[in-house]
Amino acid sequence: MTNLCGPMQRASVFFYIQIYMHNPLFLHQHYAKISIHAKEDSAVRTIWIAGVLVMLVAAGLSGYKAVWKEKNVAAVQVEQIAAPAAKDKTVKTKASFHPSRVSDNDLKIMANAVYGESRGEPFEGQVAVAAVILNRVKSPTFPDTPSAVIFEPRAFTAVADGQIWLTPNESATKAVKNALNGWDPTGGCTYYFNPDTATSGWIWTRPQVKKIGKHIFCR
Repeated sequence: MTNLCGPMQRASVFFYIQIYMHNPLFLHQHYAKISIHAKEDSAVRTIWIAGVLVMLVAAGLSGYKAVWKEKNVAAVQVEQIAAPAAKDKTVKTKASFHPSRVSDNDLKIMANAVYGESRGEPFEGQVAVAAVILNRVKSPTFPDTPSAVIFEPRAFTAVADGQIWLTPNESATKAVKNALNGWDPTGGCTYYFNPDTATSGWIWTRPQVKKIGKHIFCR
């Protein structure tokens, strides 16, 4: 075992005995100072720890408020973005369209489109083309007027090759009027194509409903 009363320890004890003999109050004052310093160090340590805890709590609250605010802002932005989209979908419905709202210019353009797209087809097929145009007007995914539907980019071959400007015959005009009066041989279709001339692979993916003349009508 280690000798706890070595020369250094004995010298230290002797030193304090000598001091005590000359100044009995020294040791009391010395240890009182040590006690005071210890108490002061303990108090400082306690205050420091308390300060650190306060800072951690404040930082946590600040972070929580920042995250909460960010989530709130994001939620508002999502709501603001989603609201117009939801509104747009309800603006145009099938119930909002009526043939009486079709202008004279739309009637003429429709007759031109029917003639350019389906001349030579049976009369039912010509009415079917006119009905597809009207079904698109009624649909929320297409433009709101016959003219806008017809001139939508890449929508109709007659527009692309210029046949839309040919003078329509009486059969085409009559077919348009029949479609406006409610005859829809397609049963609500919004697409049609000629399988002999179609170059789009996508059109073949549409659900096919019926074939009239050379055209296949689909949804």
